[in-house]
Amino acid sequence: MASSCLQQLGIPLPIIQAPMAGGITSPELVATVCNAGGLGSLGAAYMTPDAISDAINRIRELTSKPFLVNLFAPEPCVSVPQTAMCEILQAVCPDFASEVHPVEPPYCPDFETQLEVLLDERVPLVSFTFGIPAKHHLQNLRENDCFLIGTATSLQEAQAIYDAGFDAVVAQGIEAGGHRGTFPGSEQDDALPLMDLVKQILAQVDLPCMAAGGITQAQQVQALLDLGVTAAQVGTAFITTQESGANDTYKQALLAQTDDTTCLTKAFSGRQARSVENTFIRAMAPHRDAILPFPLQNKLTRPIRAKAGQQGNAEFMSLWAGQRVAQCTELSAEELVKQLSE
Repeated sequence: MASSCLQQLGIPLPIIQAPMAGGITSPELVATVCNAGGLGSLGAAYMTPDAISDAINRIRELTSKPFLVNLFAPEPCVSVPQTAMCEILQAVCPDFASEVHPVEPPYCPDFETQLEVLLDERVPLVSFTFGIPAKHHLQNLRENDCFLIGTATSLQEAQAIYDAGFDAVVAQGIEAGGHRGTFPGSEQDDALPLMDLVKQILAQVDLPCMAAGGITQAQQVQALLDLGVTAAQVGTAFITTQESGANDTYKQALLAQTDDTTCLTKAFSGRQARSVENTFIRAMAPHRDAILPFPLQNKLTRPIRAKAGQQGNAEFMSLWAGQRVAQCTELSAEELVKQLSE
């Protein structure tokens, strides 16, 4: 199953560059990974339809290989009072208080119009995080001959992805950096380590399984392949590559880590995500019960994070990273793909 799935993905190497939203997955990064034999992925969840179209066209200028585009499955955008959280943010971020203002909807780009771009551009591979889109959305993609990949943090989510007719599933272990892919409405995140989650899914769900979470070394990739995984999806290690679109302050913060300094937090976005711990996360810890739901909290804190990035202040940026962040290196994306597939 693994080899036939690689053929369907159109890649010779079992390496997938994770689709990290927020500008990290530049067209240059995606294309370089594709040209090196892996699968490059565009994290398009926060992008406008025009920006997605521009990025797809640029990727196609740089590579003739297949690539993947990822979107967040839509979920209700709950509008709740923001005054209390604005006051908290102004108090814990006094140097950025002028950046804190109540935000108006929409709190995120429109999923329908994002999806229209993927259909119009006939993107060959599409993955979703945070759940499963509506049946008619999936049907439209299938009619476009699109290979569909879902993201699961539990056996139950993987089963739901199978039931919805997806072609493959990414098992996201608790070690993974960035947002947890846990479906909305789940009472509790199972928080399973990657190997445990992979074994459960491979044993009970009849889908090709990719693996994500703390993967930085070729030995880890081989161990997962030996279990029966189709490919390893790597995120954090690509953030510090030369082609990554990550802010230089972000890159340097990850390269400076010498141990696992990460933690799970909702402080930045309202959704559980793994980040290098910093001043903002510690300052927000006493206020965890006041954090607004995703994507409202995400939009409310975005100006703080953007300004901090401009100033080179990593203490108030969302430094998404997996548990093996200390193994990040300054390589080209091509060199990293070769290293991971040795």
